Amino acid sequence: MEIIDPDQLQQLLYQHGLSDWGQHLPDIVMQHLDHNLHGDMKKWQSALHALPDIAADTINFTSDAVSITTDIDHDLQSQIKTSLQTLHPWRKGPFDIHGIYIDTEWRSYLKWNRLISHIEPLKDRRVLDIGCGNGYYLWRMLGEGVQCAIGIDPTQLFAMQFQAVRHFAGKDHPITVLPIGIEHLPLGGKAFDTVFSMGVIYHRRDPNEHIDQLKSLLRPGGELVLETLVINADHAVVLHPEDRYAQMRNVWNIPSPAKLLEWFKDCGMSDARIVDVTATTTNEQRSTEWMYFQSLSDFLDPDNPGHTVEGYPAPVRAIAIAHT
Repeated sequence: MEIIDPDQLQQLLYQHGLSDWGQHLPDIVMQHLDHNLHGDMKKWQSALHALPDIAADTINFTSDAVSITTDIDHDLQSQIKTSLQTLHPWRKGPFDIHGIYIDTEWRSYLKWNRLISHIEPLKDRRVLDIGCGNGYYLWRMLGEGVQCAIGIDPTQLFAMQFQAVRHFAGKDHPITVLPIGIEHLPLGGKAFDTVFSMGVIYHRRDPNEHIDQLKSLLRPGGELVLETLVINADHAVVLHPEDRYAQMRNVWNIPSPAKLLEWFKDCGMSDARIVDVTATTTNEQRSTEWMYFQSLSDFLDPDNPGHTVEGYPAPVRAIAIAHT
């Protein structure tokens, strides 16, 4: 099983009116992989090849856990679980695959539940998700009736996790995960009705450039859904971590909510508003059997959990919405 099928990608683009925008996208993805294939790819491919073909009795993309289930025996469950755990770490989810509950690091449905009532209905919309991880939110978008949804994330393991879920869910769903970053994406074209960027902007050195890139991908009147770390302040300020933030490298800009709205205004976005501000807790992000590396509790000061181990304010995340 390959990380991406360029012919299937071309067909997806054609079927949903995205050929003009993405005519070179399959070649871009394949050329990037030719020069940057991860050293563990053969191991991951072997794990996917070992997955059995099982027809699902029930598929549910609207539940907290993306569910693809049927009754199977314990030995078959063990075989599937071994293959899926080869794709460790599982960050976003959860998933229920034939009775195997993939308890991911993030309970991603909590974020989804915070945003879904605030955004325009996704039914029949063409959606782009920047920094999509393993595609959990793409499946949830499918549950909302999207016309199609394309996710990009440069971490190749996440694309393989998506392929594992897709193996059981079926290959005809109009969603895909491409293992590239936004720097490889064709910009412009105003091709999408909704663009998501969640957990990305603080990794960009120039936040205004990032918003301009997202804006170029939206049709007139299209909606941008942007989620980011923020600092609690009433005025427009930005935290610039010196080295790491909560053990994360490459965190360049953490705005206050007011500063985030200022960025939108600077980039010519309209109707910008903050719809949610929530502190991240260990109920939402934690180590599990499926992600046994360090997680949030390890990134906070044990003597003062209101701060990170570096001394910065503990993670708080905001969801903002704006239109072109």
